[in-house]
Amino acid sequence: MPRRSKGLSATLITGALLLASVGAGGVAHGAGVPAPHGAAAQAPAATRSGHATAASVTTSPEDPDGDGYIPVVPAVTGVTPSTQDPPHRYFHEFQANCSVTRTATDDPIVYPQQPGRSHDHTFLGNTTTDAYSTTASLEAGATGCKAPGDLSAYWMPTLYNGDQRILPVGPQVIYYKAGVTDYTSVRPFPKGLRFIVGSPMQSADEFRHHPGFVEGWECGDSYFNTEFPATCPDRADVQLNIRFQAPSCWDGRYLDTPDHRSHMAYPVVKPGTNDNVCPADHPVALPMIEFKMAFPVNGDMSKVRLASGPGHTFHYDFFNAWDDPTLKALVDHCIVGGLQCDARGYDQTHPEAGAALDENYELP
Repeated sequence: MPRRSKGLSATLITGALLLASVGAGGVAHGAGVPAPHGAAAQAPAATRSGHATAASVTTSPEDPDGDGYIPVVPAVTGVTPSTQDPPHRYFHEFQANCSVTRTATDDPIVYPQQPGRSHDHTFLGNTTTDAYSTTASLEAGATGCKAPGDLSAYWMPTLYNGDQRILPVGPQVIYYKAGVTDYTSVRPFPKGLRFIVGSPMQSADEFRHHPGFVEGWECGDSYFNTEFPATCPDRADVQLNIRFQAPSCWDGRYLDTPDHRSHMAYPVVKPGTNDNVCPADHPVALPMIEFKMAFPVNGDMSKVRLASGPGHTFHYDFFNAWDDPTLKALVDHCIVGGLQCDARGYDQTHPEAGAALDENYELP
């Protein structure tokens, strides 16, 4: 996506209005909801009491001119989407097991430097994530993930049952997988990459047919739900679950763009094959993140909702702050190596391959 002139971006940003309704539990994320793929610029607007106001340029230490573009230096050039078909491996993944660290009405991607502007979010991973988070601040923080090297921030709209927050308990499963057929072409995330998966403004139909949709909301024997099931089995072993996958092809140019999406894309099917490849304008294959969240709620689900609204408004955010050598070791060993790894980078079915990290989840 070509970079627009700063003058044009500023005009679009300052002159735009976004109408959004206030979701139960907080101010609507829709106020600064990323525009559809390819839209010109983010147009954050205040939406308290449901009223939209004229947007203004938002600056941050990483985007001082407030145009929404954060270039990567140096840019990754000369990459052609791989169409190779390596030896078949059923798995090429590892887990990042991360616990909830806090909830807050902050969003450092959509509303940087604006605490309290968002609807309520549940944060996992980095323990310092707030409205003021930058790559540098996350790198200086601590983590709720098993691997100390995973200082990344992950967040999603908070789930409520009535007025009670329902937070995932214990380490949650965040998969890092190959989204393309040539798993050997996957490389680590660039430091500071950030993006949003899904949208709080998507319709139920858009949610159901989103390329990241895996199984929707599920509990007990109920699967592929766009909205929360009316009831779930009232048993201790039953929780509400969702799985949702992120785009994994990068343009190689920007760590963020005004809509927080356009620098990323989902793989496409190569014509005449069943192979997944990156599109030509997003040629760099990165790990595909998959959220697999479990919420301890069951029984009567009639009052269950998200801070962003109904079940179909589910979305999540990712801000990469991994220690570079640790992430590279896991990507190379587990994804490129065609293994099914835990958070140590160990595949129980292939013990001969060893682990990428030691018993403390650190590089040996």
